[in-house]
Amino acid sequence: MAAKKSVWASVVAAALLGLMWVVFESGFFDPQGGAAGSATGPAAEQLAELRVAQSVSMDGYSRERFKHWITKPEAGKNCNTREAVLARDGQNVRSNNACEPTSGTWTSVYSGQQLTDPSAIDIDHMVPLANAWRSGANKWDDQRREQFANDMELPQLVAVDASSNRSKGDQDPSQWKPERANWCSYATSWITVKRSYDLTVTEPEKKALQEMLATCG
Repeated sequence: MAAKKSVWASVVAAALLGLMWVVFESGFFDPQGGAAGSATGPAAEQLAELRVAQSVSMDGYSRERFKHWITKPEAGKNCNTREAVLARDGQNVRSNNACEPTSGTWTSVYSGQQLTDPSAIDIDHMVPLANAWRSGANKWDDQRREQFANDMELPQLVAVDASSNRSKGDQDPSQWKPERANWCSYATSWITVKRSYDLTVTEPEKKALQEMLATCG
């Protein structure tokens, strides 16, 4: 009887191990954060609409082709895009007559780090200029590129700590991600910008965005 119980226990254990392997391989289990599920909602629907294509050549690319930071008179006298974003994204921001922020508090949307020194803050392009070039902006005229580089209507410009910005560089979400707690908002913003400007995504980029959107909710 004991032998039969031992054999039965082995069979059950083997079956459970097999089931766990199937679940792991199917992607429904995330070893870093538990059950991952699948991405749903408006952002996932917008991602499905993006055209998948390989990155194009960087031939002809230059940051100067994306003029920034331009004057933003609607933000105040003497203000440019960088200063306007700092005023928008900070708390208790004080600026001088040249519209340069002199004090305030900012929270980096990539790391969660709190910053009080305006000179230590970078204004990052959510979709980097070089990435945009590789995914369709190479065909734009310079006016369209200037609009993209200074767009404050979309979540394209964000105040972040310099370290995160340097780490990100021009990489897409398959190559760089912010802290996991910010995956949902980051992926949603990335997709919003790419869809609004009709930019393409690569296969690895799309897969990474789906993984990040699965943390929403």
